[in-house]
Amino acid sequence: MVHIMPCLDMKEGRVVKGVHFVDLKDAGDPVENARLYQEEGADELAMLDIAATLENRKTRLDWVRAVSSVIDIPLTVGGGISTLEDVAMLLEAGAHKISINSAAVKRPELIGEIVKEFGSGRVTVAIDARRNPSMPSGFELVVSGGTRPVGKDAVEWARRCESLGASVLLPTSMDGDGTQAGYDIAFTRAISSAVGIPVVASGGAGKLEDFYEAATEGGATILLAASVFHYRILSIRQVKAYLREKGLAVAL
Repeated sequence: MVHIMPCLDMKEGRVVKGVHFVDLKDAGDPVENARLYQEEGADELAMLDIAATLENRKTRLDWVRAVSSVIDIPLTVGGGISTLEDVAMLLEAGAHKISINSAAVKRPELIGEIVKEFGSGRVTVAIDARRNPSMPSGFELVVSGGTRPVGKDAVEWARRCESLGASVLLPTSMDGDGTQAGYDIAFTRAISSAVGIPVVASGGAGKLEDFYEAATEGGATILLAASVFHYRILSIRQVKAYLREKGLAVAL
């Protein structure tokens, strides 16, 4: 079953979108977008505070409360989460799941601690990577909003995250982010074929065919997109109808 997951990248209270994690442009109001996406049939919603880690602060709870108050689909929130207290506050504010990235790379035990405290199914680990031929898989892990490579193999890290209790993996290719040139299928497939938990395709969706390829060739069961939805290039209804026509099982 394939799920469609729009993503609200947040900065200064607004939805923003860039290319390769930079050159950010305004992409609207988070509450208006969230409400629209649910009406259009989104199965889940992601909200990532993209500057939290870089600015060394926590995810803004008021953004989470505002968005969660207008939707009843699952909301995954990420950005600047590094303690059990952070997780507790976000779940209380209306998040269903949390997404961690830099903090998990710094201290992998955090994944298991969150699972133990709040139950399984709560932890998504975001894996940002860029191509690096010196890595066994050809993909190197990057952290801090894509600004710092850490010299670790991204696929090896994905396996470790699964073993520590992550329930979903969200790999994003820096090479494809925001380009609307298609998901990085090779990267998505490298992760999905290495683990047995759901994998989110993220970064680069630009046309209907991209979604189909991410599911069939990339092995992703959750298809995340931002630019094409924010700028109304495609609607969620269009994407779902197309995938059904192509014979995929799509959530209603």
